[in-house]
Amino acid sequence: MMKTALLPFIDNHSTILILGTMPGEESLRLQQYYGNRGNQFWKLLFTVFDQPFTTDYTKRIELLQSKNIAIWDVLAYCERDGSLDSKIKNEIPNDFEVFFSTYTKIRTVVFSSKNAAKFYDKYAIRQSGIHYHILPSPSGANATKSFDQKLEEWKILNNFI
Repeated sequence: MMKTALLPFIDNHSTILILGTMPGEESLRLQQYYGNRGNQFWKLLFTVFDQPFTTDYTKRIELLQSKNIAIWDVLAYCERDGSLDSKIKNEIPNDFEVFFSTYTKIRTVVFSSKNAAKFYDKYAIRQSGIHYHILPSPSGANATKSFDQKLEEWKILNNFI
């Protein structure tokens, strides 16, 4: 079954874009980025920016806005059984040419996994004037690094604010 990604969370002040691959089943069901409780994305962000963690999605979005961070996914559509990136097939990417011509203040793109970077590089061209950085996946399925190890790498976000 073809899955449809979420619309980007972005405004005209956004300077940083965090790109995932494709929302997992729970995120699609909730229509919330990184909606699976096992995903450490929000805990990482709140810790990086020294803010009290919350499960309130409105407050999560407010944190992004306060730091001029946008979030989106590389893929617009794909077929996938379950939530693992390794199960993605027949993928269709988002249109990054239109995106970057519309949101001209983006200066940094942070991939939230190696897979997101891999799919981006397969379908899109890295833009001149934009810095690209790959971070370890916040997915609960990524057990190769502990939360603290991921946090050390995610702290680089402070350099882009």
